[in-house]
Amino acid sequence: MVGLIGFLAQEGGDAAAAVTQRAPNWFVEHAFLIPLFAFASAALTLFFGKRTPGKGPVYGIAAIGLGFIFALGVVWSFVQGGGTYERNIDWFTIGPLHMQLGFFVDGLTAVMLIVVTSISLMVHIYSLGYMHGDKRYTWFYVVLSIFTGAMLVVVLASNLFLLLVGWEIMGVCSYLLIGHWYEDHANSSAAIKAFLTTRVGDVPFMFGIFACVLLTGMTTTNIVEVSHAAATSTNVALVTAAALLMFGGTIGKSAQFPLYVWLPDAMAGPTPVSALIHAATMVAAGIYLVARTFEVFIAANPVALTIVATIGGITLMLAALLALVQDDIKKVLAYSTISQLAYMVAALGMGEAGYPAAMFHLFTHAFFKALLFLGAGSVIHAAHSNNMSDMGGLRKHMKVTYVTFLIGSLALAGVPPLAGFFSKDEIILVSKEGHHYLLMVTLVVGAVITAFYTTRMVLKTFFGEYRGTEHLHESPRTMTVPLVLLAITTCFVGLLGFAPVGAPFMDWVYFGGVPETPVFSPLVALISILAVAIGGFFGWRLYRDYTEIDPVTRLGGFYDLLVRKYYLDDIYFDGIVRPVRDTWSAGVYWFNQTVLDGIVNGAAALTRGLSGPIMWLDRNVIDGIVNGAGTAMESFGKGLRTIQTGKVQWYAVGLFAGVVALAVFFIR
Repeated sequence: MVGLIGFLAQEGGDAAAAVTQRAPNWFVEHAFLIPLFAFASAALTLFFGKRTPGKGPVYGIAAIGLGFIFALGVVWSFVQGGGTYERNIDWFTIGPLHMQLGFFVDGLTAVMLIVVTSISLMVHIYSLGYMHGDKRYTWFYVVLSIFTGAMLVVVLASNLFLLLVGWEIMGVCSYLLIGHWYEDHANSSAAIKAFLTTRVGDVPFMFGIFACVLLTGMTTTNIVEVSHAAATSTNVALVTAAALLMFGGTIGKSAQFPLYVWLPDAMAGPTPVSALIHAATMVAAGIYLVARTFEVFIAANPVALTIVATIGGITLMLAALLALVQDDIKKVLAYSTISQLAYMVAALGMGEAGYPAAMFHLFTHAFFKALLFLGAGSVIHAAHSNNMSDMGGLRKHMKVTYVTFLIGSLALAGVPPLAGFFSKDEIILVSKEGHHYLLMVTLVVGAVITAFYTTRMVLKTFFGEYRGTEHLHESPRTMTVPLVLLAITTCFVGLLGFAPVGAPFMDWVYFGGVPETPVFSPLVALISILAVAIGGFFGWRLYRDYTEIDPVTRLGGFYDLLVRKYYLDDIYFDGIVRPVRDTWSAGVYWFNQTVLDGIVNGAAALTRGLSGPIMWLDRNVIDGIVNGAGTAMESFGKGLRTIQTGKVQWYAVGLFAGVVALAVFFIR
């Protein structure tokens, strides 16, 4: 943020500016203003929000809306064939390390700016209705704007240090937002779990930054220069270490195995926060990190990308299966997010060909997943429950929510011609063309499971008879208008990557010098459609007559395994949390009470022992000297008072006697 503010003071300064290629329009050159708008709105909301009509959301909505207009201008630059643009200002130097703060804009940046600002704008507007009456309403909008601004810093950062700053600000904001209703123990625990779990991934990420700096000879953290250094380095071991360490940050932030456990628990927070986290900020940041530093991963030993793809495949299956047994509608979507993020990770692990496919899925997923979470919030707002067992029949009472949620669900399942079909199909196509057949099978099976649990979610929520007790009603327009806008976007945004219409998205986001010609495979499309049909069919057969007993409970022991989440939380709690809390903390307490306090108390006892002789010396010798001098002066004063009579004749006699005495002294 400091660096971005510095641009305002140094705008036009030729000495500090470094332009890779002159951008074709004004919006690209001033893209740094987009996060500043968000941070400024947070400050205005904090200081003036409660005295503003509506309690302050107007600042955030106006700022993010303005940022969205700027983002459209940036994208338009790349539609017209504009090039990359970079601008930096000097910050400080430590030895050979020259630290700068700045921003970098290319096609990937432009696309991510659209994702973050558009989704955040919808969330800001939606929250007007959802959070209305909340006792920390103004504070919610303050943190929401900072959260958005932090993600925009990550997107625009030209160097890894500034990216890390935005990354960590997001971590703090996620803690504050997930724990917004901290009076509830579940919420505060979820916030702590999310914060600590993602910090575990941040540790290797920071070491990965150090490794990247080493690649440049300890001279810079600039991402372009780091990428060039990795591409030309002969130290493959160091490049591989840098790639895998930074991927640790992705595992934490983008909720991949084994650190995905925080994301479902984060559903305890307000639903608008869930939508923003799952669609455009936190979890997208990890995928973006790999994409932004992809040159490092390509230059590393091939085993690095293999590990990335493997983690993606494992996470995809684990999370998709867990979504089957969830009754909380938001947790179904949470595990769905983990699974869809795993698609992106797997695509990145397939190398250069998978890069644009991963980014395209990140792009489309943002819209339909935001739609689904906000739709879930609308349902929760009416039913006053997250549990789908307390719902049913809502399509009769909430028609706008039902239609928009259905569109999002079909996109998630991969039904053509909605957004999810095109991007998921592209990833499967890359796995086929790259001969990653095991991974391809995993992706297709994941698509079948996705279609199944999506069908289950829709049928349990909107079909059958209402099983709750609340009086149902449609949500206010502040909530339904964003749903409609996101549903419309979900219907058409997938065409940006459809090969028969030119796939313009691939011209904006690609890896290497020239974008590859988009390809459409009827065979892969047929496989994708069959996967959706199979999953949807079995979901419909099992849940079309759902009343009270969930068919997935028939899975027996496997159902219990899924309900216990593969015992992963138990392993973490019993293997890490409990030993730290009960054993290690007890040892630390003993060490503190016995050793440290013993040293402190011993020093105090020694001081008290030595203070006896010192006090005697002070009272009898030092005080004796001081008091004796005072007594002598007092006696001398009393003597002087006897001759201070005030009688002039006696003074004359004394003066005469003194003169006589002096005369006798000198005569002798």
